[in-house]
Amino acid sequence: MHDDENTNSQPKRKKVKIEVDEAIAQGTYSNFGVVNHTDTEFVMDFIFVQPMDERAKVRSRIISSPRHAKRFLMALQDNVRRYEARFGPIEMPVGPPPNDPSVN
Repeated sequence: MHDDENTNSQPKRKKVKIEVDEAIAQGTYSNFGVVNHTDTEFVMDFIFVQPMDERAKVRSRIISSPRHAKRFLMALQDNVRRYEARFGPIEMPVGPPPNDPSVN
C-alpha cells in the first residue's frame, strides 16, 4: 500500500446544490426565539413579537436532530465571531429585551 492511499482516510464530501424558491428567499423576520428539545430532536421556534402588543406569532419552526443542531450552533458562533471582527462587538443589554413575551 502506498502512503498516498492512506492520506485520504475520510470519505469525500459530495457537493450539494442548494435551491431556494422565491418565497423562502424573501426570508422571515424574527425578534424572539424559543428552543426546546427531547433526547432525539431540537425544536427551534422563530417568533415575531409585535411592539406594544401582547400578541406574538411563531413565524417558523425548525425541527432538527441533535447533531445538526450542534453543527448549526457552531456555524452561528463562527459567523458571529466574523461579524464582530468586521463590525465590532454586538452589545447585549442587561436583563430581558423590552419585547420579551416571557416577562410579565
